Amino acid sequence: MQTSATLTEQDTMNDLLAMEKQIISSYTVGITEASCPDLRQTLTNSLIGSQQMQFEVFDTMRKQGWYQTKDAQEQDVTNAKNKYNGIKNQL
Repeated sequence: MQTSATLTEQDTMNDLLAMEKQIISSYTVGITEASCPDLRQTLTNSLIGSQQMQFEVFDTMRKQGWYQTKDAQEQDVTNAKNKYNGIKNQL
């Protein structure tokens, strides 16, 4: 008995988004560990391209209703800024 599994467009977009996130993470590690300026620049350029692609996939999914987001409360944003500014100042 043979079954045929097909991916929906939403499944494909979810996979693509997950792959882009992983690629971005890998480029970031590569940039932080590279000692060659030319390699760092190449990886940085690739990172920027991947970030743009990730946003396009995310935005398409959001518009289709496949990726739900909610706006952060203003107080939560202020609290996060204060927390991380405090950490930054300690460094």
